[in-house]
Amino acid sequence: MTEERDGMGEFWPVPDVLAYLTGRWRVRRSVRDLASGLDGEFTGGTDFRPLEGGGLLHHESGTFVWQGVARPAERTLRFLPGSSPGTADVRFADGRPFHDLDLTTGRHVAGHPCAADLYRGEFTALDAGRWRTVWRVGGPAKDLVLTTDYVREG
Repeated sequence: MTEERDGMGEFWPVPDVLAYLTGRWRVRRSVRDLASGLDGEFTGGTDFRPLEGGGLLHHESGTFVWQGVARPAERTLRFLPGSSPGTADVRFADGRPFHDLDLTTGRHVAGHPCAADLYRGEFTALDAGRWRTVWRVGGPAKDLVLTTDYVREG
């Protein structure tokens, strides 16, 4: 039995998430503040490059537009080999743990507590060249939904 998500098609099982992510992706992220009703958007690209010793360095850069103001934005993460074959242990650039990632079924849900906020991420592989993340962020000062679509370049 297969499931569908947001009209994007069936989940696409990924036997090795690090091999799948390697390369350059176009990125489009919508940011919706549910409390205020405001929307923002990030557009840019991300590279997943091999790290010495194993894993991938993820560097994302582009432009974030919020309330009509465009600003450059970037982030760096480390995707290290996970605890079981084909999975990843995602860490911030400074090495702090972020979340695990297992797309062997084509879909994964992860959580990350951050101070008083809770991040809940859903990751979906759509095919060999498209994947999506949806982060729901809730806490005393945050009520956000961040939806990111990735499309492989080249």
